[in-house]
Amino acid sequence: MASVLAGKMGLNSLLRKQSRNFNVRICTMESDMEFSCEVKWKGKDLFDLVCRTLGLRETWFFGLRYNIKDTVAWLKMDKKVLDQEVPKEEPITFNFLAKFYPENAEEELVQDITQHLFFLQVKKKILEEEVHCPPEASVLLASYAVHAKYGDYDSSVHKPGFLAQEELLPKRVINLYQMTAEMWEERITACYAEHRGRTRDEAEMEYLKIAQDLDMYGVNYFLIRNKKGTDLLLGVDALGLHIYEPDNRLTPKCSFPWNEIRNISYSDKEFTIKPLDKKTNVFKFNSSRLRVNKLILQLCIGNHDLFMRRRWVDSLEVQQMKAQAREERARKQVERQRLQREKQLREEAERARDELERRLIQLQDEAHMANEALLRSEQTADLLAEKAQIAEEEAKLLAQKAAEAETEMQRIKVTAIRSQEERRLMEQKMLEAEILALKMAEESERRAKEAEQLKQDLQEAKESERRAKNKLLEITTRFINDRPLDSVALTVYMEKSKHLQEQLNELKTEIESLKLKERETPLDIIHNQNTEQGTSKQSNFKKVISQLRAPHSVFQHRD
Repeated sequence: MASVLAGKMGLNSLLRKQSRNFNVRICTMESDMEFSCEVKWKGKDLFDLVCRTLGLRETWFFGLRYNIKDTVAWLKMDKKVLDQEVPKEEPITFNFLAKFYPENAEEELVQDITQHLFFLQVKKKILEEEVHCPPEASVLLASYAVHAKYGDYDSSVHKPGFLAQEELLPKRVINLYQMTAEMWEERITACYAEHRGRTRDEAEMEYLKIAQDLDMYGVNYFLIRNKKGTDLLLGVDALGLHIYEPDNRLTPKCSFPWNEIRNISYSDKEFTIKPLDKKTNVFKFNSSRLRVNKLILQLCIGNHDLFMRRRWVDSLEVQQMKAQAREERARKQVERQRLQREKQLREEAERARDELERRLIQLQDEAHMANEALLRSEQTADLLAEKAQIAEEEAKLLAQKAAEAETEMQRIKVTAIRSQEERRLMEQKMLEAEILALKMAEESERRAKEAEQLKQDLQEAKESERRAKNKLLEITTRFINDRPLDSVALTVYMEKSKHLQEQLNELKTEIESLKLKERETPLDIIHNQNTEQGTSKQSNFKKVISQLRAPHSVFQHRD
């Protein structure tokens, strides 16, 4: 069986040499790429090809990582790819990742692509809990991650539930509190809304500025054993070497800043750190494998080189990159201001249009009501005119009847019979005629008054009709000549967020009552103790920072 495997491996090696090319797959944080490489290519040839493809110029932070025998390894730049212990199966897979971290992301990361790749890698490490992040910081970081993806918050677009499918918080944080997904989204969205006005690039940088203060940010941990046989952890980062207890990766027991280290070397599995101060004891430890020692030394050399570079004058290339970045940011700022102005003018125009539409509807309603009032006035006037005409005709008829009654009475008086009986009858008839005439006169007077009242009502109805017509004319004229109201200027930039620590404290206070204490991890407990004692990453490195301006460390190593 072994001979068969050896034969296959030999055949693969022979075929690879004969083909003159081999295939690789490069996995970045966003996508995968495949290349065909020449067998003579060194690690630098492949690495430069990947960087050119990505448009990346800040190459010193990155490397090509692969796994070999359950151990992480980084492709060496000065050796042929195929001469290294890379996987034998094609396409050979490498991960393009940040190998070294900046001390200050805002000052050191120049290109947007560099910043973006760091953002994606740090976010992944936090979500996968490779970097411990307290709950309140997790919420704030999640809000910047949402802003980097969705841009400015818009309540009409980003409605409840829009984050349901997003992975934004470490599972440890979610399990630590009695909170539903809706409650987490509500708190993340509240922070997200406060970031209005920032670009996506600025949101990613804010994310990195918060993340770089986390205790485990940028630290590579290795299990070691000191001369007494005690298990410890060695941490390598941008500031130096740190020794931790195995169960506490947050607070180092001791640290060796790069500017206090004179020499680092290894022999087989033994690793030696010699401080610059000769009075300080030499620190020796053993690692599990020789390959691990090589990796530790590789990280030490790279971090030390960057540590020194930060304290030297920038190279011409870096100066040009920074100048180009400043020009690009200035151009983007002008473009953003132009877009914001256009957006403001568009929103003002939309508000003016909405106001005109509202006024139009209001005027249409008023015109409709005036038309109805005019119609009612016209109907009332017609009815009153008809009644007045009838009353006038009735009054004329009654007046005519009264005149006829008066004539009849005079005739009766002239033709009265002299006899007593006839006289009595005549007097009775005259009395009746007088009563009838009196009634007729009263009725005529009443009808005349009623006709006069109807004429007055008709006059008022016509006046009401005239006013209704004038009102309608006034509304129409006012609509034609009316100008839009002055709109309130749009607030371009929201009020700046409160101080970061105040935000974190506020978030912590909001969710503290919902915490399930029994689910706290050992690192959570250590973090809480450090917070109560006022211990932070900054205070731990206070001594380191005070000595950073005297870098005299020299590295000697063996292959």
